[in-house]
Amino acid sequence: MLLPHGLWARGGHNCVMKQDADIVIVGGGLNGPSLALALAQAGMRVVVVDALAQAARAAPEFDGRSYALALASSRVLAGLGVWRDVEAQAQPILEIKASDGRAGEGAAPFFLHFDHAEMEDGPMGHMLEDRYLRAALLEAMAREPGITQISGVAAVAQEVTERGVVVHLADGRAVSARLLVGCDGRESQTAARAGIGRTGWEYGQTALVCAVAHERPHGGCAHQFFMPAGPLAILPLPGNRCSIVWSEATATAAAIQALEDGPYLEALRPRFGDFLGEIALAGKRYAYPLRLTIANRFIGPRLALVGDAAHGMHPIAGQGFNFGLRDVAALAEVVILAARRGEDIASPLVLERYQQWRRFDTMMMAVGTDSVNRLFSNDNPILRGLRDLGMGAVSAIPALRRRFMREAAGLTGDLPRLMRGLPI
Repeated sequence: MLLPHGLWARGGHNCVMKQDADIVIVGGGLNGPSLALALAQAGMRVVVVDALAQAARAAPEFDGRSYALALASSRVLAGLGVWRDVEAQAQPILEIKASDGRAGEGAAPFFLHFDHAEMEDGPMGHMLEDRYLRAALLEAMAREPGITQISGVAAVAQEVTERGVVVHLADGRAVSARLLVGCDGRESQTAARAGIGRTGWEYGQTALVCAVAHERPHGGCAHQFFMPAGPLAILPLPGNRCSIVWSEATATAAAIQALEDGPYLEALRPRFGDFLGEIALAGKRYAYPLRLTIANRFIGPRLALVGDAAHGMHPIAGQGFNFGLRDVAALAEVVILAARRGEDIASPLVLERYQQWRRFDTMMMAVGTDSVNRLFSNDNPILRGLRDLGMGAVSAIPALRRRFMREAAGLTGDLPRLMRGLPI
């Protein structure tokens, strides 16, 4: 039976005359489509497999999160031809202010302040809602002839052969390729089937996520209140709206999430404060358990892991999706350059280049976010005093402040070409 874009149903890989694609990507969230676009635009044949139906992924209420896209991440999206489709819905981040806070007391005077005017590159980043970015990526994939999408069917098995890798689907189909990329999240079955274990732990925190409307303009300023139970991020969206990422102890978060909208707002208001005037819910509410999880390896035989499949970290620094896009840009560059040199794109030498590029950077960020969360998610007066003093020093020293700003914008380190605004 001929399937879309030339994929054939078959009982086993021995009857495969030629590979269906150069790369098969398992996972159709955000990183998978981004990688597919980067590879396909370089002339590669890509198959994207996702267990969820495309209509479900495209639904506006599918994911209530908004992403703090670093400047370097928006460059990646621009290089993929997606940024022009979402820029009108993106809110520039012009300032970042961080301070201690306690429920009912409002935020203390901020001890860290970044202003984009000190940078020559423009805004430090943009806030963009998932519903716009996900739809734009799906539409971009549909326009790209080098991408085949298989939606609503799960990958259930995978095997490495002499010529490549074969991914078996729940409906009996099989897809063959030279390289398999797992983009299937923190519970990656692609990684598990390859025998790649994970290291990590639960934080005992849950992130409550919602959008609120407010009376006063936010001025493009992102706020981070370090509350005793966990950070509260108030992130600007277009208009008089903000995205809320509110971390609480798991039991407390469950009780708050179970409330009706009115009592939920009553719980939020003393933590939020009144600096933006009255607030009201502006959409659905979501809850996401928080934990650290790092794959013990980012690669395997003819396999690479990207995004949450490789690493999931605390959202305290807002770097989760940004680091996923770094993976995308790095792997795309490694694979594309290897293909141009005539190398096997899935050879151990090629894949090791990707792992060396991304693993150390990821581990440092994971350790950093873990340490900051532990340092700031408490009410110890000695620790509060020491951390406020240290962060105040960062804010007061111009050279150090600008260094931190560039890090927040994703402009430091060994950046892939797409993150520097350059074609591969």
